[in-house]
Amino acid sequence: MALEGVRILDFTQMMLGPYGTQLLADLGADVIKVERLDGEWERGLNLQGGLVGGERGGGGDSAAFLAMNRNKRSVAVDLRSPDVRDALLELARTCDVVVENFRPGVLAKRGLGYDDFRAVRPDIVYCSGSGWGQDTRYARENRPGQDLLIQAMSGLAANGGRAGDPPTPAGTAVVDAATALTLANGILAALVARERHGVGQRVEVDLFSTAISLQCQEISSMVNQGREFSRSEEGVGQAWLDAPFGIYRTADGWLAVAMAPLDLVGPLFGAPEVAELDAWTDRDEVKRLLEARSAAEPTRHWLDTLLPAGVWCARVRDTKEAVDELRADGSDLIVKARHSVAGEIELIGCPIRMSETPWRMRYAPPAVGEHTGEVLGELLPAERIERLRADGVIR
Repeated sequence: MALEGVRILDFTQMMLGPYGTQLLADLGADVIKVERLDGEWERGLNLQGGLVGGERGGGGDSAAFLAMNRNKRSVAVDLRSPDVRDALLELARTCDVVVENFRPGVLAKRGLGYDDFRAVRPDIVYCSGSGWGQDTRYARENRPGQDLLIQAMSGLAANGGRAGDPPTPAGTAVVDAATALTLANGILAALVARERHGVGQRVEVDLFSTAISLQCQEISSMVNQGREFSRSEEGVGQAWLDAPFGIYRTADGWLAVAMAPLDLVGPLFGAPEVAELDAWTDRDEVKRLLEARSAAEPTRHWLDTLLPAGVWCARVRDTKEAVDELRADGSDLIVKARHSVAGEIELIGCPIRMSETPWRMRYAPPAVGEHTGEVLGELLPAERIERLRADGVIR
């Protein structure tokens, strides 16, 4: 596997960290997930009002946790214990990477900061993820950093929907997910730098920076063309684009239409008059005219009409339809695993395909502390592990 031999000590929770480290684990890294004694917070996050496999105390876990923690080994410890701290630093001597997404400074106060790990392994890659960065205005104010809040503060939530509608956040934790990918990318770059240049280093990523970066096209337009963009009244798909870009009602559903010249789409929709309009200044009128025609015919009609003519379009499906099709097609994006409590579960597979070193399922999402003895037993004598267990600082 591509990352076989790379060991990662993973202190992350929620999505920013775990989704990124799962990607590295899928590619072969040995990811040791360090959790508190009762498990990381997201194990108990109810989605649609419940957990998978039973109640929280009975071994049930959140579907969100299961989605982002396969191919990892779980070690459950009390980070307040000096003995645990010493054991983790000893473990770090065998690790290439440490990843954390606590609030800035929290792990350092427990003697588990970058300098502490660098003291035992000088070439360590230490990656910190956060909401606002390590030393920015909002980080110093101790503001909570969470996907919805970042969408709100970065402008993302205000750019979806129609003019006059409330701000509309994305239908998934898009900033968390994108920052997780940025985190994995930063770690991989740091590992290459260590191999090429012989240096370890600290890597930092944060939700707000990623949310701004996600809007690179829109912000480039705003600052370089000297004008602010606003949502259209008719719901053109993005606030900074012109017609026909957007979602159109059909007789039996909805149709997405991407960028296309008006003199092409107008006649295809039976509205040749739109070719005389301006795609930007008249975008609301264009969308009204096209949607008046689109609503008269079923989606299939429009696909058969537009696609052969070179217009980029697609039927709007719900998530269940997309997943059902993947399952029916035998796609490797849907994989099965055996959970210790819930039994067989389905997960979304790794989206990276490699011809020589493909990803594979090695571990199902772990129970809390499932691998504590196994991992610590790789470097500590049995009597020391037993003492930690007797002291109640490991599980």
